[in-house]
Amino acid sequence: MAIKSLSIRIDSEMLDKLHVVADYEARSANGQILVLIRECIEKYEEKHGKIELGNSKEELPHPN
Repeated sequence: MAIKSLSIRIDSEMLDKLHVVADYEARSANGQILVLIRECIEKYEEKHGKIELGNSKEELPHPN
């Protein structure tokens, strides 16, 4: 699996709070974000089924 980079815009207060949570969990901010993304994907797949990725970008169903 290739590792890709993603830039986000985040206000300073939210970033500071993210660092507090990450420190508490003994993770880097990046590691904490990855945990949150994984949890989000797992929750989505529990509700909508496994996301199958093909060679082309597929349109995912919009949550109701």
